[in-house]
Amino acid sequence: MKQNFTWKRAGFALISFLLFILLDQWTKSLAVKHLMGQDPFVIIPGVFQLRYLENRGAAFGMMQGKQIFFVIMAAAAVLAIAYIYFKLPWEKRFHPLRAVGLCIAGGAVGNLIDRVMLGYVVDFFYFELIDFPIFNVADIYVTCATIILALLILFYYKEEELDCLFPSKKEKK
Repeated sequence: MKQNFTWKRAGFALISFLLFILLDQWTKSLAVKHLMGQDPFVIIPGVFQLRYLENRGAAFGMMQGKQIFFVIMAAAAVLAIAYIYFKLPWEKRFHPLRAVGLCIAGGAVGNLIDRVMLGYVVDFFYFELIDFPIFNVADIYVTCATIILALLILFYYKEEELDCLFPSKKEKK
């Protein structure tokens, strides 16, 4: 049975999206309060620590100082996700796709807030064992959701199911 759009569903999406952003911003405020100007807080010696970093670039510190580019890309991503979110059929099968969209959008906006308000993104998780770049909660949302999105597209959804997002000219007639 095909379900229709409701304001209740839109409200749930908005609240979920805002909760993702609030959790990200709260953890960053904790990092600023407790880690800024301090030695790293070691959780597992030689493996994992909390370490304050002001990242003025993208993932892994790439593209330092390109803030306008990042603002435009984040806005475009959120608009694309909103389009897809509301374009998908309102069936239970598409809940996972909507959830990963909300995670990606929440992460994009969480880091966007930092870029606009601070001129950099607050990062604080560091895996010392593998010398992995320092990251934050928004980065976790985006990375995990993108991996899940790829798995969903490759193994869960059929191509025909996703045709509703970008119908071909033949289908529009």
